[in-house]
Amino acid sequence: MAVVTMKNLLESGVHFGHQVKRWDPRMKKYIFAERNGIHIIDLQKTITAIREAYDAVRKTTAAGKSVLFVGTKKQVQQTIAKEAERCGMFYVNNRWLGGMLTNFSTIKKSLARLKKIEKMENDGTFDSLTKKEVAVLQKEKAKLEKNLGGIKEMKDLPGIIFIIDTRKETIAISEARRMGIPIVAVVDTNCNPEGIDYPIPGNDDAIRSISLFTQIIANAVIEADNESGLKIIENLQAGDEGFNDSGIDPYQDREDEEITDYSNYTPSEKNDHEEDSDDGSSSLIDEDELYGDR
Repeated sequence: MAVVTMKNLLESGVHFGHQVKRWDPRMKKYIFAERNGIHIIDLQKTITAIREAYDAVRKTTAAGKSVLFVGTKKQVQQTIAKEAERCGMFYVNNRWLGGMLTNFSTIKKSLARLKKIEKMENDGTFDSLTKKEVAVLQKEKAKLEKNLGGIKEMKDLPGIIFIIDTRKETIAISEARRMGIPIVAVVDTNCNPEGIDYPIPGNDDAIRSISLFTQIIANAVIEADNESGLKIIENLQAGDEGFNDSGIDPYQDREDEEITDYSNYTPSEKNDHEEDSDDGSSSLIDEDELYGDR
């Protein structure tokens, strides 16, 4: 099954670039033509770039690393959160806080504070506080949730980062490059593709185009998870077959055992007192030896 088709790209308006006067010359190799003062992006190169990015994300996820989705402009926020949650990954869709990657230890402290406030809210601690104290804590929680809610469960740096609009997310790109984290990004005709490990030429403003790109990356994560699940099942099945093919019969030691037929068994009518009296004749304790010293 193809990752994406030319029809999908055309229907989503991926090929529409910006006005000619706003172009970045470094995007020249990705531009197909000019129509009515607007650059048209070469979709053949877009498909090739999508496949490369798809494979990179899939391999990263299969290696057990996470993917961070980043898109903070208004038309992107909802799509980024939806697709990241669909594939079980992390996202930043409100504001990129400086140091999110380069100073992750400090970000961890903020995440711990957010979780602590949530715990206080759930375990009834708020009931013992004044209304003013509760209002202050709720305001702090709302602010932390807004900026860090998408990475609340992120314990380590991501293995790869996916970005919509490189012009707006320059700080995120700079931090990812400094930390050596591969970058997958959608680059429009007014963007600089240099420094991006997996640039995907395409429209980064239209909602349908943004949704298509984000869905493709999320699908790569889901495919990698499914492959990992299948490998686990195959390994379990191989282990079962190996147990049967080992040449060892687990019941071989029981072949020579004497088999007792209990089909006609009837319980004894002896009561407990009779059993005790029988056992008394062969006491395990020698009373003379026990009390001999007295």
